Amino acid sequence: MARSLPPVATAAASLVLAAALAVTHASAASAAGPDAPGLAHADRAVTYRATAPYTLHSNAVKAGYVPDKYCVVDRVGGKGALGYPHFNHTHDNSVDPAVPAALYYEDDGRGGKRLVGVQWLVYDRDQNTATDDDRPSLFGRPFKGPQRGNFPGQPVHYALHLWLWKANPTGAFETFNPTVICRPGTTRPPGPR
Repeated sequence: MARSLPPVATAAASLVLAAALAVTHASAASAAGPDAPGLAHADRAVTYRATAPYTLHSNAVKAGYVPDKYCVVDRVGGKGALGYPHFNHTHDNSVDPAVPAALYYEDDGRGGKRLVGVQWLVYDRDQNTATDDDRPSLFGRPFKGPQRGNFPGQPVHYALHLWLWKANPTGAFETFNPTVICRPGTTRPPGPR
Protein backbone atom coordinates (compact mmCIF):
# COMPACT_ATOMS: atom_id res chain seq x y z
CA MET A 1 0.00 0.00 0.00
CA ALA A 2 1.46 3.38 -1.03
CA ARG A 3 1.80 6.09 1.60
CA SER A 4 1.87 9.80 0.90
CA LEU A 5 4.34 12.14 2.53
CA PRO A 6 3.07 14.59 5.15
CA PRO A 7 2.93 18.23 3.92
CA VAL A 8 6.00 19.23 5.96
CA ALA A 9 8.09 16.46 4.39
CA THR A 10 6.82 17.42 0.94
CA ALA A 11 7.77 21.07 1.50
CA ALA A 12 11.22 20.09 2.82
CA ALA A 13 11.79 17.82 -0.18
CA SER A 14 10.79 20.68 -2.52
CA LEU A 15 13.32 23.02 -0.90
CA VAL A 16 16.09 20.41 -1.09
CA LEU A 17 15.25 19.82 -4.76
CA ALA A 18 15.24 23.57 -5.45
CA ALA A 19 18.65 23.98 -3.84
CA ALA A 20 20.02 21.05 -5.83
CA LEU A 21 18.56 22.49 -9.02
CA ALA A 22 20.10 25.87 -8.22
CA VAL A 23 23.55 24.34 -7.83
CA THR A 24 23.14 22.23 -10.97
CA HIS A 25 21.78 25.14 -12.98
CA ALA A 26 24.50 27.51 -11.74
CA SER A 27 27.19 24.97 -12.66
CA ALA A 28 25.71 24.54 -16.12
CA ALA A 29 25.46 28.29 -16.63
CA SER A 30 29.07 28.82 -15.62
CA ALA A 31 30.19 26.13 -18.04
CA ALA A 32 28.58 27.70 -21.11
CA GLY A 33 25.86 29.96 -22.39
CA PRO A 34 25.29 33.58 -23.31
CA ASP A 35 24.36 34.62 -19.77
CA ALA A 36 27.25 32.90 -17.95
CA PRO A 37 29.57 35.92 -17.56
CA GLY A 38 28.54 38.17 -14.70
CA LEU A 39 25.78 36.02 -13.25
CA ALA A 40 25.51 36.32 -9.50
CA HIS A 41 25.07 32.61 -8.77
CA ALA A 42 24.48 33.05 -5.05
CA ASP A 43 21.63 35.50 -5.66
CA ARG A 44 20.15 33.19 -8.26
CA ALA A 45 20.20 30.32 -5.75
CA VAL A 46 18.34 32.62 -3.33
CA THR A 47 15.67 33.15 -5.99
CA TYR A 48 15.37 29.39 -6.59
CA ARG A 49 14.84 28.74 -2.87
CA ALA A 50 12.41 31.64 -2.46
CA THR A 51 10.26 30.72 -5.45
CA ALA A 52 10.36 26.91 -5.06
CA PRO A 53 7.09 26.90 -3.05
CA TYR A 54 5.42 28.69 -5.98
CA THR A 55 5.96 25.73 -8.27
CA LEU A 56 2.67 24.75 -6.65
CA HIS A 57 0.37 27.35 -8.22
CA SER A 58 -1.98 27.57 -5.23
CA ASN A 59 0.94 28.63 -3.00
CA ALA A 60 1.60 31.62 -5.23
CA VAL A 61 -2.03 32.68 -5.11
CA LYS A 62 -2.08 32.30 -1.30
CA ALA A 63 1.07 34.48 -1.14
CA GLY A 64 -0.75 37.32 -2.92
CA TYR A 65 0.33 36.79 -6.53
CA VAL A 66 -2.82 37.67 -8.48
CA PRO A 67 -3.30 35.63 -11.67
CA ASP A 68 -4.03 37.36 -14.96
CA LYS A 69 -6.57 35.36 -16.94
CA TYR A 70 -4.71 36.02 -20.18
CA CYS A 71 -1.50 34.52 -21.51
CA VAL A 72 0.83 37.31 -22.75
CA VAL A 73 2.50 36.98 -26.15
CA ASP A 74 5.04 39.23 -27.85
CA ARG A 75 2.66 41.06 -30.21
CA VAL A 76 5.40 43.38 -31.51
CA GLY A 77 8.41 41.18 -32.21
CA GLY A 78 6.78 37.77 -32.27
CA LYS A 79 9.59 36.37 -30.10
CA GLY A 80 7.53 34.09 -27.90
CA ALA A 81 5.52 34.72 -24.77
CA LEU A 82 5.64 35.53 -21.08
CA GLY A 83 2.88 33.15 -20.10
CA TYR A 84 0.30 34.06 -17.46
CA PRO A 85 1.53 36.95 -15.26
CA HIS A 86 0.85 36.79 -11.54
CA PHE A 87 1.70 40.12 -9.87
CA ASN A 88 2.02 40.89 -6.20
CA HIS A 89 2.22 44.70 -6.30
CA THR A 90 3.29 44.88 -2.66
CA HIS A 91 6.63 43.64 -4.07
CA ASP A 92 6.94 46.42 -6.66
CA ASN A 93 10.26 48.28 -6.24
CA SER A 94 11.98 45.23 -4.76
CA VAL A 95 15.53 44.47 -5.86
CA ASP A 96 15.74 41.57 -3.40
CA PRO A 97 16.44 38.30 -5.27
CA ALA A 98 14.03 36.54 -2.90
CA VAL A 99 11.14 38.95 -3.58
CA PRO A 100 10.08 39.19 -7.25
CA ALA A 101 7.06 41.34 -8.09
CA ALA A 102 5.73 38.84 -10.64
CA LEU A 103 5.70 35.15 -11.39
CA TYR A 104 5.02 33.73 -14.86
CA TYR A 105 3.21 30.46 -15.49
CA GLU A 106 2.38 28.40 -18.56
CA ASP A 107 -0.27 25.74 -19.08
CA ASP A 108 1.10 22.39 -17.96
CA GLY A 109 -0.97 20.31 -20.40
CA ARG A 110 -2.98 18.75 -17.55
CA GLY A 111 -5.24 21.68 -16.68
CA GLY A 112 -2.80 23.30 -14.27
CA LYS A 113 -0.06 25.91 -14.33
CA ARG A 114 3.72 25.44 -14.35
CA LEU A 115 6.07 28.16 -13.03
CA VAL A 116 8.49 29.29 -15.75
CA GLY A 117 9.87 32.73 -14.84
CA VAL A 118 9.99 35.67 -12.47
CA GLN A 119 10.18 39.45 -12.78
CA TRP A 120 11.22 42.46 -10.71
CA LEU A 121 9.60 45.83 -11.36
CA VAL A 122 10.96 49.17 -10.09
CA TYR A 123 9.25 52.53 -10.64
CA ASP A 124 11.26 55.23 -12.41
CA ARG A 125 11.98 58.01 -9.92
CA ASP A 126 11.22 60.97 -12.23
CA GLN A 127 8.65 59.15 -14.45
CA ASN A 128 10.56 60.38 -17.52
CA THR A 129 11.40 57.73 -20.13
CA ALA A 130 14.20 59.98 -21.46
CA THR A 131 16.32 59.66 -18.29
CA ASP A 132 17.75 56.56 -16.65
CA ASP A 133 20.03 57.75 -13.85
CA ASP A 134 18.14 55.56 -11.37
CA ARG A 135 18.36 52.29 -13.34
CA PRO A 136 18.54 49.36 -10.87
CA SER A 137 20.44 46.13 -11.38
CA LEU A 138 20.25 42.61 -9.98
CA PHE A 139 22.35 39.49 -10.71
CA GLY A 140 24.90 41.88 -12.24
CA ARG A 141 22.31 42.81 -14.88
CA PRO A 142 20.80 46.25 -15.47
CA PHE A 143 17.00 46.37 -15.60
CA LYS A 144 15.38 47.20 -18.96
CA GLY A 145 13.62 50.53 -19.34
CA PRO A 146 12.45 52.95 -18.30
CA GLN A 147 9.25 52.05 -20.12
CA ARG A 148 5.67 53.22 -20.01
CA GLY A 149 3.16 51.25 -17.98
CA ASN A 150 1.56 48.20 -19.57
CA PHE A 151 -1.90 49.07 -18.22
CA PRO A 152 -3.66 52.26 -17.11
CA GLY A 153 -2.24 53.52 -13.83
CA GLN A 154 1.02 51.56 -13.98
CA PRO A 155 3.92 54.01 -13.58
CA VAL A 156 6.92 54.35 -15.87
CA HIS A 157 9.18 51.57 -14.66
CA TYR A 158 12.21 49.35 -15.11
CA ALA A 159 11.84 45.57 -15.38
CA LEU A 160 14.07 42.53 -15.14
CA HIS A 161 12.85 39.09 -16.21
CA LEU A 162 14.58 35.86 -15.24
CA TRP A 163 13.66 32.56 -16.87
CA LEU A 164 14.56 30.58 -13.80
CA TRP A 165 12.25 27.59 -14.09
CA LYS A 166 12.26 27.14 -17.89
CA ALA A 167 15.30 27.66 -20.09
CA ASN A 168 15.13 30.48 -22.60
CA PRO A 169 17.29 29.82 -25.68
CA THR A 170 17.60 33.58 -26.32
CA GLY A 171 18.94 34.27 -22.81
CA ALA A 172 17.88 33.92 -19.19
CA PHE A 173 17.18 37.67 -18.88
CA GLU A 174 15.31 38.27 -22.14
CA THR A 175 11.76 39.59 -21.85
CA PHE A 176 10.03 36.91 -23.93
CA ASN A 177 10.72 33.20 -24.12
CA PRO A 178 10.19 31.48 -27.50
CA THR A 179 9.61 28.13 -25.76
CA VAL A 180 6.59 29.47 -23.84
CA ILE A 181 3.42 28.95 -25.86
CA CYS A 182 0.01 30.56 -25.36
CA ARG A 183 -2.76 28.19 -26.39
CA PRO A 184 -5.35 29.52 -28.87
CA GLY A 185 -8.06 31.54 -27.13
CA THR A 186 -5.96 32.32 -24.04
CA THR A 187 -4.52 35.70 -25.09
CA ARG A 188 -6.01 39.14 -24.43
CA PRO A 189 -8.24 40.28 -27.30
CA PRO A 190 -6.87 43.30 -29.19
CA GLY A 191 -8.20 46.69 -28.14
CA PRO A 192 -8.43 48.79 -24.99
CA ARG A 193 -7.96 47.07 -21.65
